[in-house]
Amino acid sequence: MDQQNLTLSPSAAARVAAIAEKQGKPAILRLSVEGGGCSGFQYKFGLADTPEPDDMIAETDGVRLVVDPSSLDLVNGCVVDFVESLGGAAFKVENPNAAAGCGCGSSFSV
Repeated sequence: MDQQNLTLSPSAAARVAAIAEKQGKPAILRLSVEGGGCSGFQYKFGLADTPEPDDMIAETDGVRLVVDPSSLDLVNGCVVDFVESLGGAAFKVENPNAAAGCGCGSSFSV
């Protein structure tokens, strides 16, 4: 698959690398989409030990972002960023496919 479909920002890559180092895991962030949340779909993040054979992989600064094929349909063209604000720090998905989102930023609809 074309690696340009997803982007992991440098700040998100740095955060994944720091978390992975603390946990003694590879610097691989898995983004998946599940039904639910306040707008219909919700993003789920987790560290992965290895990419699956059919995953789409994007790499920034040696850190990999992996997405399974069924989630990729909903997040194709996304940028995954790490944002720190007064409200806390979190991974944020800038999704051009989302027709609507919610206030918390972790849920969307298409």
